[in-house]
Amino acid sequence: MPNLTNFLGQFSFLGLLVLSNVFMTFAWYAHLKNLSSKPWWIAVFASWAISLLKYIFQVPANRIGFQYLSSGQLKIVQEVITLSVFVPFAIFYMGEPFKVDYIWAGLCLLGAVYFMFRG
Repeated sequence: MPNLTNFLGQFSFLGLLVLSNVFMTFAWYAHLKNLSSKPWWIAVFASWAISLLKYIFQVPANRIGFQYLSSGQLKIVQEVITLSVFVPFAIFYMGEPFKVDYIWAGLCLLGAVYFMFRG
């Protein structure tokens, strides 16, 4: 099997993580809006189906990223992407208002990025 990095490129893990997070966010939260009148087990199966797509992108992303980053660095990149995907999802899809707390959370994550990537 060809090396994933040669096939996709060194920074492709970022794009794959973004795609993975889009699916993850829909799997975790979209049922609150779309399936709220359905029994919980229907939401579980719908979320599991969406989660399969999430893992199709996440596993190769983590394998590529781990060639260049430590597991801690890879995780903090994942958290930054998660917040970057969740905020627009919450505002535009779920119809929630923008909160200044999103900015504060982002700044806290920037601090975490600093500590994970410093010398």
